[in-house]
Amino acid sequence: MKKIISIILAAAMLFVMTSCSNQQNNSNQQAEKPVKTSLTMGYTTEPEGLDPQRTAAASTFSVTNNIYDTLVGVTSDWQIIPRLAKEWTISEDGMEISFVLRDDVYFHNGRQMTAKDVEFSFNRLKDAESPKAKDYANIVKIEAIDNLNIKFTTETLDVELLKRFAYPWTAVVPEEAADSLKTAPVGTGAFKLKEWTPQQNLILERNEKYYGEAPSLETVKFVLIPDATTMMASFQVGDLDIIPLTGDQVTLIEGNAEYQIISQPMNAVQIMSLNTDNEILSNQKVRQAMAMAINKDEVIEASMFGYGDKIGSHLPPTSPDYYDTNDLTPYNPEKAKELLKEAGYENGFDITLTLPKNYQLHVDAGQVIADQLSKIGINVKIELVEWGTWLSDVYGAKKFDMTVVGHTGRLDSYAFLARYKSDSNDYISLKTGEVDQLLADAMKELDENKRKEIYKEIQVILAEQLPAVYLQTPRTMLALQKNVEGMEIFPIDVYDFRGVSFTE
Repeated sequence: MKKIISIILAAAMLFVMTSCSNQQNNSNQQAEKPVKTSLTMGYTTEPEGLDPQRTAAASTFSVTNNIYDTLVGVTSDWQIIPRLAKEWTISEDGMEISFVLRDDVYFHNGRQMTAKDVEFSFNRLKDAESPKAKDYANIVKIEAIDNLNIKFTTETLDVELLKRFAYPWTAVVPEEAADSLKTAPVGTGAFKLKEWTPQQNLILERNEKYYGEAPSLETVKFVLIPDATTMMASFQVGDLDIIPLTGDQVTLIEGNAEYQIISQPMNAVQIMSLNTDNEILSNQKVRQAMAMAINKDEVIEASMFGYGDKIGSHLPPTSPDYYDTNDLTPYNPEKAKELLKEAGYENGFDITLTLPKNYQLHVDAGQVIADQLSKIGINVKIELVEWGTWLSDVYGAKKFDMTVVGHTGRLDSYAFLARYKSDSNDYISLKTGEVDQLLADAMKELDENKRKEIYKEIQVILAEQLPAVYLQTPRTMLALQKNVEGMEIFPIDVYDFRGVSFTE
């Protein structure tokens, strides 16, 4: 009997030991489960080649920002930071900027980057084939002092010059590869092109010799899916890790623990431009009445499903120079009627609102505005036109009464606001000249805080004079699977995957 008991106890011990061993093995297998390192993102527009100095397409820069690098970069909160340049100095008169380059940067072809490459790249950026040449025409001299030092000299003072070196089209490229960059990019970025199948997908792979901190991701795959519904379906079944999100899609994933939504006001503004050559619209009280008759919250709800931010002037709320002027012309339809009466239009008037039919955001906003203006007696005729017609007739020939459109911005406020100079050849301006001297002063003011006060004054004038009714800054939104971290939204049209990773 004792022998039988001993056998049973031994078997039990063996079972326990085996069970523990199996649990330990399972635990080890779970612990050793590899973290995902391949990310897939949906995009709606094919890049216009991969040469950063031969295009103006945002779809290109979203990709090339990861292949090439710039002297300085910009953070999601608008701060200028070192990239290829580790430091810089600006002369006392503001006419020269000198950069000290890193000494550990190599192109994807294995050659070390030097100041001569920077010199070549900026001369290329300034040549006749570059869509951005005019933005850098003020740079009249580029000197590679030695391998790691380069100096830029301007013809006239540009107090915002440093910011111009952060845009993705200022990428540094090697001269020996310049003729083939459109399809065979060679940069210094954290990723390099692995393969590109036009109209299908584009794959980047990690640059193992990147000078900065090595990216966690081994590959980033962009999949072209023009249809938003199809893209959302692919995201929901897990085929895509990140997708751009529109306001009407938010309810499909909001509150679902499997997904994340990141959102940031665009570096852009949506406005209703008023042609002050029109006799009626030349009256400031009429423009003020129209602004007070427009409920911006309703416009944002109708056009962006609520995902926008009200503005009172021509700067987005994320700009470091933004000043909130919304209260200067608050929604007040009764006051609007009084102003119309004072202006001599107690019975209202007829006017045409021209809208670019290709942009639903602007069409939806315009239709709501037309309805709101009708409530104070203004009869708005909506005219829908093709984008090409809008560019030629409205933007070019200035044949319009009113139009709703968006303006994307740069990192410097002057670029946003300069269109309001009285002698501007833009389709919109402030012909009475109140901001002319202020704009000139802003470009000469080296003190950043004093410059900010000048921009504040300009924004107040625009909010009172209303050469346009300032509507909203729409939001950029991205949907992410729950295990994606480190993705950010920037004030320029780029994606940056250097800090993106998976949590499991």
